Amino acid sequence: MRAWGWLAVLLALAGAVAVQAAVQGEPIRVGVTASLTGDLAAPGQEQLEGVQMWVHDLNARGALLGRPVELVYYDDKSDPATSARLYEKLITQDKVDLLLGPYSSDLTIEASTVAEKHNFPMLATGAASSRIWSRGYRNIFGVDAPASTYMNLVMDSAHRAGLNRVALIYADTEFTREVAEGVRSRAAALGMELVFDERYSPGTTDFGAAVQGMRASSPDFVVGATYLDGSVALIRAAKRYQLSPKAFVFTVGPALEEFGETLGADAEGVMGVVSWLRSVRQPGAQDFSFRFKQQHGRDASQYAVYGYGAGQVLEAAVRLAGSLDKDAVRKQLGDMIFRSLLGRYRVDETGKQVAKSIYVMQWLDGRRRLVLPKDLREYPIQFPFKPWSER
Repeated sequence: MRAWGWLAVLLALAGAVAVQAAVQGEPIRVGVTASLTGDLAAPGQEQLEGVQMWVHDLNARGALLGRPVELVYYDDKSDPATSARLYEKLITQDKVDLLLGPYSSDLTIEASTVAEKHNFPMLATGAASSRIWSRGYRNIFGVDAPASTYMNLVMDSAHRAGLNRVALIYADTEFTREVAEGVRSRAAALGMELVFDERYSPGTTDFGAAVQGMRASSPDFVVGATYLDGSVALIRAAKRYQLSPKAFVFTVGPALEEFGETLGADAEGVMGVVSWLRSVRQPGAQDFSFRFKQQHGRDASQYAVYGYGAGQVLEAAVRLAGSLDKDAVRKQLGDMIFRSLLGRYRVDETGKQVAKSIYVMQWLDGRRRLVLPKDLREYPIQFPFKPWSER
């Protein structure tokens, strides 16, 4: 039976934030690795900042189970094997009490294998590949929607607008391969034609041939399952070779402020799929966004909220369990229903998230704006994408 006491927990979490309670005892240690260097450094750093902000806020509220919380983290260098080795260290040498997962599905697959070996519950933070939850593990729980569903909302909208010729390009990673599979499946279900379908190696910066191939296929709609560097390089190549479909949409890149800072006016009109924007109006979104910008000098993206929201979910599980006992925490992570800054949390019997929504944003007037779903949007989608020749 699911724990319906989530409302009481939510009220407790929303209690007197400004009150600094006196706490005693050894700190509760939360372990995580973060991609502070390497290809995933931009989202990885911001995800860590979100976790750090959660720890700060939790201690300001009076800590957890009457004890302060301490974060123990290492740089995994965006490398799955390094992350796995460091999670072994967190568990066996640092003797952490709780675990949050790293950024990305590739790293989480390896890290969760370590957690499973030690029968240690882990909350996946920024990971969405369904393969993570298809291995029969009992210790890995997700907060994000499955990667295969990421593009559903925007593809449905494109289909209704008559955009039925789809060009797909995707990085060869666990997450982006699954996004691509979801695109193929949705395109087939909607009767859309996949006119281009190409995979590229992570770290690729020259997309000239790929963009020329797309242009020859005359797509209405370009879908990129990418990361920041890939999406920036693709837009630059699209401008160079005058690829002007009616819409561009990417994963990861457009959700980051660096995307707009790097591309400037060339980012205008590009869409991105996101798990969170301030304008979605999740509980605490305005307060979190204001404080994050004060501290870091930039607007928070979904990656900071992955870290903060996952921390809230983990905290709720511990409060409901009333202890740090791994069996009790594992049960609550599997059974509870909760709403964090990131959105709804509810998992199936494998630990895969089944309640989280995905949204669509678009760069408009130099800012990230929520455009889908219609009932939450800040602005209607600006359509079609303005051709490069007219800019």
